[in-house]
Amino acid sequence: MENKTENIDITEISFQIILYAGNGKANAMEAIQQAKAGNFTEADRLIEEAGEELVKSHKYQTKLLQKEAGGEENPINVLLVHSQDHLMTSMTVRDLAVEIIEIYKNK
Repeated sequence: MENKTENIDITEISFQIILYAGNGKANAMEAIQQAKAGNFTEADRLIEEAGEELVKSHKYQTKLLQKEAGGEENPINVLLVHSQDHLMTSMTVRDLAVEIIEIYKNK
């Protein structure tokens, strides 16, 4: 049977991953809109901020990876799977936003 403390820890980490990944994705999407409007300084600032948020999210993911590499088992639940999906999707959105902003700049 799972230890309740471990379950709370994995839930908290999952929510932190989702929170920061969501912030990063939102900033990246807003950066695209700013570039579309010709506000490239603001677009660049938002992309930078998106990257910072994604780094925070990734640090929580790294905690889980380090625990597992150290021999501790991580309980897997749907929330954790969702958080991982959310992080990877957000990272892809940020990468694509960088390319889209570059296209607007060269327009």
